[in-house]
Amino acid sequence: MRLNVSNDRRHDHTFGQDVKRPGESRTMLVIALTAAMMVVEVGAGIAYGSMALLADGLHMASHAAALTITAFAYVYARRHADDERFSFGAGKVNALGGFSGAVLLALFALIMGWESVMRLVSPVGIAFDQAIGVSVVGLVVNGVSVFLLGHGHAEGAGHDEAHEHDHDHDHGHHDDHHHGHHHHGHDHNLRSAYLHVLADALTSLLAIFALLAGKYLGLAWMDPAMGIVGALLVARWSVGLLRATSDVLLDHQAPLALREEIRAGLEAGSDACVTDLHVWSVGPGIYSVIVSITATEPRTSDDYKLLVPQRADLVHVTVEVHTRGERAPGSSSDSTPVGAPPARRSG
Repeated sequence: MRLNVSNDRRHDHTFGQDVKRPGESRTMLVIALTAAMMVVEVGAGIAYGSMALLADGLHMASHAAALTITAFAYVYARRHADDERFSFGAGKVNALGGFSGAVLLALFALIMGWESVMRLVSPVGIAFDQAIGVSVVGLVVNGVSVFLLGHGHAEGAGHDEAHEHDHDHDHGHHDDHHHGHHHHGHDHNLRSAYLHVLADALTSLLAIFALLAGKYLGLAWMDPAMGIVGALLVARWSVGLLRATSDVLLDHQAPLALREEIRAGLEAGSDACVTDLHVWSVGPGIYSVIVSITATEPRTSDDYKLLVPQRADLVHVTVEVHTRGERAPGSSSDSTPVGAPPARRSG
């Protein structure tokens, strides 16, 4: 039988993900800038027979594709924020977009490193003046993109207003801690886009340095050498982003400091003991909490919810209360199926 639940007692799992994030508009602008530059370079490369221009244009196309994944993740998460198929909202789509971007970043580093090694082994002629011109133009475009995404990356936490929730739940759920806004930090999707344009800017800068050294000092090997240096740096950024996004996607526990803060708040001034605590990310800078408490004289779950630190980043808290001496569901000592006869002791 399905119960009719009044709207004021329903759970809202949007957690502020239904509003446009600061990084979304910036990413769209950078995509437009990158795509425009790509069209110009590819067109000029074909028209003037310049492989340098054509190659750089195709290179920018690969990053435009990666940035498009970032934009898609933003739009998808926002439009599906209240989709009931997502148990805790669509916030993790953000991390999935960041993970995809990190994989592409690693692939870009691998290709760049391989091509650089091949050019060290088998040097090719370089049209220095043309290549320097292309690199300077690319550096300017990427510099503007880094500024746009870096500004949003630093803001991290736009103060977008979300809906305030005030639920009292019989099963110990509490959404949003009555805060009217949500944190927007730890935006892995924006970080992915930022690292892509930063990688582009880095390669342009290293290329200019290497090309100048090759033209005026005769050090032609500097071009592929700087390519290897750039590939290693980009690979390092990729690994860092892969780790951060994997932690979110695999429900890694929240930082120890946050967990200890929650534990201390629940155990302070009472005989309560936190026997099980799970805190994990459900979106950019927001966490869900499930906690089991055991006490000799337990309070209600609502009382314990008030002891949880009132933080905007704790958006969904579930409290399970047990009387000391009572076996908690799922414990190793409570494994006999309901209705089954008691196990016989041997001997």
